[in-house]
Amino acid sequence: MVATDALKKDHRVIEEMLRLLELTSKKLNNGVDVSADILQKSLDFILNFADKYHHAKEEDILFKKMGEKGFGIEGGPVAVMLDEHNTGRGYTQALSAEIEKYAAGDGDARKAVAENSRNYVRLMTTHIMKEDNILYPLADKIISQDEQKELLNEFNLIENLRFGNGRLFFYLSMPDDLIRAMH
Repeated sequence: MVATDALKKDHRVIEEMLRLLELTSKKLNNGVDVSADILQKSLDFILNFADKYHHAKEEDILFKKMGEKGFGIEGGPVAVMLDEHNTGRGYTQALSAEIEKYAAGDGDARKAVAENSRNYVRLMTTHIMKEDNILYPLADKIISQDEQKELLNEFNLIENLRFGNGRLFFYLSMPDDLIRAMH
């Protein structure tokens, strides 16, 4: 396995959460209540798995290595991915504020939760496609097998740092668990 394969595995889990966010957005738009607990857990997943774990592996390890190989963060594909990560963080902040209002019983927050969910889903769906089909193949061409192994070891360090107590499995199963809870 190469480092980009590990990142693609993360993407498959994130895509399941995007599916849940799409579902919750549709329900909210149709006037159907969604459990605030499900929304809060979805946000927890985005913050901790997608951003602090997955994006950390990309930003702190893969993109840094690509920078060493001539792909700077000032322009080009790495810069685009970093910009999209930051845009996603903006949607996540807005989503967090609106989920808090929704959980407190503010009915007006329903539309904002749905809208921010949709925006995040739209952004991350195309973002993942670009990484899987453009950025990662590029990385695979410029990063040697030995360097890929080093990257995987660094990914494992981030995993142990973030989820050393076995909590990674909790996040890996969370999207499917929440989708089941919705039905």
